[in-house]
Amino acid sequence: MKRILVVFTCLLMLAACGPQTTTSTKKGSSGKTLEVLLVADKETYSGETKELIDSLFQRPQDGMPQMEPIFDLVNIPVSSFRNTEMFQAHRNVIICDINPKNPNKVFFHTDQYAAPQVIFDFAVTDRAKLEELLQKYEKRILEDIYKTEHRRMYKVFKSIEDVEIRETIKKQFGFSMIFSNEFEIAKPNNPSPDFMWIRKEAKDFGIGVLIQVSPYTDQKQFEEAVILDNLDTMMRHHVPTSAPGSYMGTERRLDFHSQPVTFEDASYCLETRGCWRSFGDFMGGPFVTYTLSSPDNTQLITLTGYVYYPSGRLKNLSKRDLLMQVEGICHTFKY
Repeated sequence: MKRILVVFTCLLMLAACGPQTTTSTKKGSSGKTLEVLLVADKETYSGETKELIDSLFQRPQDGMPQMEPIFDLVNIPVSSFRNTEMFQAHRNVIICDINPKNPNKVFFHTDQYAAPQVIFDFAVTDRAKLEELLQKYEKRILEDIYKTEHRRMYKVFKSIEDVEIRETIKKQFGFSMIFSNEFEIAKPNNPSPDFMWIRKEAKDFGIGVLIQVSPYTDQKQFEEAVILDNLDTMMRHHVPTSAPGSYMGTERRLDFHSQPVTFEDASYCLETRGCWRSFGDFMGGPFVTYTLSSPDNTQLITLTGYVYYPSGRLKNLSKRDLLMQVEGICHTFKY
């Protein structure tokens, strides 16, 4: 338990403080999990423009039991960013610079001042052009910020990796994933060569990743209804909860959200977000599942990250942030 608390404290410090050390020639970036530095003057971040920005980047995260924004926005003036190294080291930056002499373009920068980092610099002549370009590049911005968060999670967990877990996964399934050393391989109800459960249990929360491998047959396996049925079968068979005879399953009374995503070493991947619940017990929380086919299209791999965090007692942590931890772990998948 002491080791878990020490490592978790280190993770919180890495999430909230900066700069961090890195093997890159760039200094480590700063910023909390899913925090975006919105660089915009007061007159720009107001009225309908503010409403648009908030609707794009503070809309509710899909698949959460309670409403949480996809990002936390921190607003500073353009001059403060241009003249302050501390702000320039932030991990996720959106610059909204309005000037009549600007070229009406968007400049994308990766690791410009620190690493990992992504900067979107909107150099526009007026608010109308800013709003047009923000809507045009919304999807690109969301994807790139999530990729940067995944890079950060990889960096954090790799520095305190449990190599034994990685080697066990590799031996059993033929691919690898990175887990920090506060995780352990759990004992499921029914051990199977096609399933593994890796989890971290702390005082206030529990998170984990479920791995399942099965033969790939056809594209129907990527239909949302098929994925959810497969999750229910897998969880019921392998994942007990705290009460005797209880088990994990999907929460069908709430909505699910699925979309194709880019996943390294996968020929195709569908991301599904939603909530899980326990049957025969009083537990639940959010999950994200990645259903992907192997590079040679012979295997169907299902990676499910879940969160159980009923109390919300830790001020610097949310279900959304915990979900990003297991999501980041899933994105370390590599053949």
